[in-house]
This record gives sequence, structure tokens and C-alpha cells, in this order.
Amino acid sequence: MIKNFVLDTNVLLYDPQAIFKFQDNCLIIPMTVIEEIDRFKKDMNETGRNARQFSRIVDDLRKMGSLATGVLLDNGGSLRVEMYEESAMKGLPHELREERGDNRILAVAIKLKNAGSSVIFVTKDTNLRIKADTLGLVAEDYESDKVDIQDLYTGFVEVERDGATIDRAYGQGWGEPIPGLLPNQYVVLRDAGNPLHTAIFRNDVKQGRLTSLVKIPPREGIWGITPRNKEQSFALDALLDDSVKLVTLVGKAGTGKTLLAIAAGLQKVAEENVYNRLLVSRPVFPMGKDIGFLPGDIEEKLAPWMQPIFDNVELLLAGHEGEKRQQSKGYRELMNMGILEIEPLTYIRGRSIPNQFLIVDEAQNLTPHEIKTIITRAGEGTKIVLTGDPFQIDNPYVDASSNGLTYVVERFKEQQISGHIFMTKGERSELAELAANLL
Repeated sequence: MIKNFVLDTNVLLYDPQAIFKFQDNCLIIPMTVIEEIDRFKKDMNETGRNARQFSRIVDDLRKMGSLATGVLLDNGGSLRVEMYEESAMKGLPHELREERGDNRILAVAIKLKNAGSSVIFVTKDTNLRIKADTLGLVAEDYESDKVDIQDLYTGFVEVERDGATIDRAYGQGWGEPIPGLLPNQYVVLRDAGNPLHTAIFRNDVKQGRLTSLVKIPPREGIWGITPRNKEQSFALDALLDDSVKLVTLVGKAGTGKTLLAIAAGLQKVAEENVYNRLLVSRPVFPMGKDIGFLPGDIEEKLAPWMQPIFDNVELLLAGHEGEKRQQSKGYRELMNMGILEIEPLTYIRGRSIPNQFLIVDEAQNLTPHEIKTIITRAGEGTKIVLTGDPFQIDNPYVDASSNGLTYVVERFKEQQISGHIFMTKGERSELAELAANLL
């Protein structure tokens, strides 16, 4: 049965390819949506790029037929642009008759419903879905890229074994394969008779067995950092394995995601010379109200956004160099040497990044399309690390289920060149751990 979907502006600004993801159904775009998208097209951010891309897509479809009567899509569906008429406002309650975009779009959907069509209104605006439902419309969120955060892949599993099997596997450095494990999934072998008796391994698909994790020097660590729990051990193993080209670290604040990633990056670039440069980037999203335009050159403007990265690098330098660092210039010295580069994601589009260790911090603020843009920048030999907390999102267009970080975790979990850890145990401080849990 053919369904009629009326799309809101925010759906198309979130995903300009959305019109191709409704199978063989009829898509209806109110003229008000076209007008609203036109106001975004000059923005030099991802929303502006999406607005321009959608406009180009519709312009190409226009060449195939009349948008007023409907254009056939390759997937068997159709698309048409519906004009807004002032008389349609009469179909709304008095309090919704104010001339504004949301009300015009609702009026078009109500007019179609009253004409006998089966209408489904699709919007990412929660309040607009509430209004539509109150008016008797079927209202849905756009969930093409949604991932249930409660069922997100954790990256590791616990398996019970007898004590002798665990001792044998630990002694020889490998264990028998376990059916059903995903590539690079980590395993905690736990003694059924003694829960404290455990051993940790990684599922190595190439070797067809469980393999031991990379050995971390107990005193020196990795730039002074040693794992404090099994999740951090898993994360460091994936970060230090050059065959794992994409690593995703998801977890609440204070679990060590960014610190571990930067430590591993400095180890691979400065100590082992595996990669040419450590490139650290993060999206520029303020928490709460923005502070407006910042003075100074580009480095001075970016300093407030990149300060968390600087803090982590300074901490690592202090631990790595110890007493020798009394006269060190800190992270600036690494930047002057070409070892470290820190920049916002604004400038990454169009680049090709070969043989670099790329860390994208706060990746939960990115859309699936933005994540795709970043990963496709990777040149030969590049390793990408995505870190973030899906419960701390500042981007109004995504949430815990629809952000790019959780999206890429689910899409890449069966690939041999990717690794993932969901980190839950905070190690920043006792106060930070309590705050993350209680607040």
C-alpha cells in the first residue's frame, strides 16, 4: 500500500538524501520547506552544505518532470512539491493559525488528510510531532540512521571457562576460538568457580583464535599512561594495533577516551615513527549559550575549543618526561616539530589525509553524513580514532540514537579493520565518577 509522507525542513537539513530512503512511497514537500531551505543555503556549515545539496538534487529531479504533479524516483517512489494556500489555515485550531513555517507545513498535511489521503508527517522536531499528533496526524521521527543506544555494541563479552582452561590460555598467550564473536571483539574468560580468576583476549579473525593483548610496560606505560581497568586495556590494545584502522571509543565523561587516544597517537608518531603526524580535531559546538565572536587570529579563536586537547597533551608530556620536562615548551614544541597538529573539523572537507593518526574528539556531535565525510578523508596508512559520549550532545540536529558516532559503531562492528570499546568505568577522579553517575 502506497503511503504519503510529508517531510519537514529539519529532516532534509539533517539528511539531504532522505527522499531516497522511503522506498516506493509518495513524498510530499510543502513549498514552505523549499523556502526555509533557501534561507540556509548560504551558511558555511554542514547545515548550509546539506541545504545546497538538497536543492541540487531537487533541481535535477525537476528536469525529469513536473514537481507540481510528481516526479518518479529510482526506487519506485515519487516526489512532489505541494503549494501552500491561505485557505488551508482554516483546517487548524485558532491558536495555530499564526503565519509561521511550522503552522504552514501542518496546514498542508491537514489539507491532504482531509482530502482523503493517508498522511504520515515526518519531522525531527519533538514539539511539532506533538502538535501533529494532537491534530490527528500520524507523526514520526526520521529514523533512517537511528541506533538503539541501550543495545549499542559494547566491543567485549564475558565467557565462563574452567580454571585450567584459563591458565592454559594465559600461559601460551592464545585461546581456542569461540563461535559467534565479531572481529576484534574482546573476551574476558572468567572462572566459574572463582570470579576473580580471569584472563583477557581479543578475537583475531585472521589467526582464527583468541590472542593476547599488547604488552604495556608496567612502569613507563604509554607516555606515562597505564590502563587502570580492563576497558582501558582493550582500548589501548586497539589503539596500538596498526592493523585496526578505525577505532571507536564510546563512554561517559572521565573514562579516559581522549587521553588514551592521544597517548597512543604520540607513541605511534613520536616514538615508533609509524605515522607522519598526530592530527587531533573536534567539532566546534558550544555547551550552553555561545560567547559570540572571539578576537584574535585563527589560533587564538580556536584556543577555547581546543583547550581540552591541550590539557591532555600537557598531562601526557608531564608524565612522559618527568623531571626532564622542566624547560620544555609543552604542546607547542610538538606542533613546531610537525609531530602534532590540532584543528577544527570545519577545514577537513576536501582534504586527503595519508599516513596520519587522526583523532576526532566529541564525535557524538556529528551527523552520520559528517562522519562519512571524515572517514572518507583517510588516505593510505591512516588510522582514525573516534571518541565521544552519546549522552552529552550539543548539536540540536542529533540525539543519543541518531548521532554519527553510534551510527558508525553499528555499521563497522563486523569489519576486520575496526575495533570498538564501550567504556563505563570512570577514572578521572572520585568526584568526577560520582558526578557522572549521580547527576
